[in-house]
Amino acid sequence: MPAPPEEPEEGEGAPESPAVSPEALRIAEALLFASDRPVQPSRLQSVLPEGQEARAVLAALASALAGRGVELAEIAGGFALRTAPDLAPTLTRVVEVPRRLPRAAMEALAVIAWHQPVTRAEIEEIRGAGLSQATLESLLENGLVAPKGHREVPGRPTLWGTTPRFLEQFGLSSLRDLPKREELVSAEAAAPLLSAAEAPAPPGEEAPGEAPGAPEEAR
Repeated sequence: MPAPPEEPEEGEGAPESPAVSPEALRIAEALLFASDRPVQPSRLQSVLPEGQEARAVLAALASALAGRGVELAEIAGGFALRTAPDLAPTLTRVVEVPRRLPRAAMEALAVIAWHQPVTRAEIEEIRGAGLSQATLESLLENGLVAPKGHREVPGRPTLWGTTPRFLEQFGLSSLRDLPKREELVSAEAAAPLLSAAEAPAPPGEEAPGEAPGAPEEAR
């Protein structure tokens, strides 16, 4: 009769994952630095040495970068290198950031993010103000929104939703991480789109609750 298989000794578990090699760390760091979009683990796995597991390598890299000027962030379904948040006030003195979107565009973007897929008429109804073509085009040009089909009603209006670029821009892993609408519109949450001066709303488009020509409320 064959002998029964030996029981694992107490404290023994599944075999440990192989140690992360310095070469795997270098490859991961180089790929993240060179990539123009968040790197998914499967993409990293395809270039790692045999026996190295992508998520283990990413975890090791995140640990190695802890406390440094850049850190590993999980956003938009992948991983990217981002400036350490505590250094942002220092860098804004010397780093030029893109011109911010007009407040009207930020408000429309917040409505789309929270209510997607949503039609233009629905955006206007929720905002309580018209949505100019210039505002919609600015969101499209920045890659923050995209058509998501059509509402099956007379006229079949276009449905709008956010893009992976939107998640990247706001450092979100998924739409489940959305801040409150007020926070999304605020300067703090919109930091990647800020500049020294706020761009004016397109002619003919009013901010909700403001009368034409009314002075801008102090923030």
